Amino acid sequence: MKIDAETVKKIAFLSRLNIDETIEDTKKDFNNIFAMIEQFNEVNTQNVQPLTSVNDANLVCRKDEVTSGGNAKAILANAPEQEYGYFVVPKVVDVE
Repeated sequence: MKIDAETVKKIAFLSRLNIDETIEDTKKDFNNIFAMIEQFNEVNTQNVQPLTSVNDANLVCRKDEVTSGGNAKAILANAPEQEYGYFVVPKVVDVE
């Protein structure tokens, strides 16, 4: 499958990308990706079991334990600044 410049423009429009200056480079990239996919399609995977992970490791799950909680004062004692029983942090979201 070959991708032409018009297809690249359509994909860019649908993706809301501005790639007007790099259409030819993007076209080459798409064609290289499709060539690689075609190579993958040639591989015989008839009797290969699907993998869920490349690591054959079992995750050790810890048991849920109920704790006493109520350590707010001890935790807030470590805070550089606190107010009304909460941490004071710098503003990170600017609402217009």
